[in-house]
Amino acid sequence: MTQAYTQETRQLGDDAPRPSGSRIGRLLDRLRNDRGIWRRGLVLAGIAVLLALIMIFHADVPNRVGNLGSLLETFLPWLGLALPVLLVLGLVRRSASAVLALVLPVTVWLNLFGGLMFSKSGSGGELTVVTHNVNADNADPSGTAEEVAASGADVVALEELTSAAVPAYERALAGTYRYHTVQGTVGLWSKYPLSGTKPVDIKLGWTRALRTVVGTPHGRIGVYVAHLPSVRVKFNAGFTAGQRDASARALGEAISREPLDKVILLGDLNGTMNDRALAPVTAQMRSAQGAAGDGFGFSWPASFPMARIDQIMVRGVAPVSAWTLARTGSDHLPVAASVDY
Repeated sequence: MTQAYTQETRQLGDDAPRPSGSRIGRLLDRLRNDRGIWRRGLVLAGIAVLLALIMIFHADVPNRVGNLGSLLETFLPWLGLALPVLLVLGLVRRSASAVLALVLPVTVWLNLFGGLMFSKSGSGGELTVVTHNVNADNADPSGTAEEVAASGADVVALEELTSAAVPAYERALAGTYRYHTVQGTVGLWSKYPLSGTKPVDIKLGWTRALRTVVGTPHGRIGVYVAHLPSVRVKFNAGFTAGQRDASARALGEAISREPLDKVILLGDLNGTMNDRALAPVTAQMRSAQGAAGDGFGFSWPASFPMARIDQIMVRGVAPVSAWTLARTGSDHLPVAASVDY
């Protein structure tokens, strides 16, 4: 009887699936037996692949219609928020296809922005610079100036200055910065002498950019301060950035003619480093935040920063660290960097 039972059991075992004891084994059994796990969630898988393609080919999204390409590039890092959503939906649908398809956009996003998730900031630095769009409607210019000066920066650039507020900034910064210049709506305050100061024509009809030479103890540095025109998102016109793009080209041309090897650009460029419209500038210089920053360094809007449109860019000097400062009375955060030269 025992022999018959054994034979019968062996026969059943040959015909029937045997459940595995481990969790991995049970999962493999489910993948083998539940063929719907591959058919479900194909739409989610398609969305994941589409998301990856958008990030890979973002530079090919045309600007002819509403500057859609620049709009996408301004907020490109935020596409990463879709990844955990797609993962949760894929798990809820119990779809292996949807979950595995996420490998592609996750890989692309990490390749583009993964380096920004980790601090690259060092210590020290021979020169510290700050740039801040102080907001023309700032109700406390003196307080804003004092907070910026408290950063310990050697050079401070301010944008969106009004003629009524300039005296308040000058009084608040006079004790820390012996030298300064204001050209139109932009200004520069420095602990070191300035020379060769002049406005830079960025094709607006009024002055929103300047160039000067800062005579540091280690040599002369050409410093530009610029505030490119604002951009707007309109339902009937898309991302209106024509003026900004023309000014970026003019600024790029001015920097290309700079005779000094060591150059720093400070300002509100109303665009991110990913925005192709800033290529006339970004092709010549590198971002201090990208090279030595701590995180994404978003600077606008101050209440909930979503994009870094305030830039510190360098050529011929080495960024050591880059960071954002505490909120002031402006709708932008101040951004800072230290460099070696």
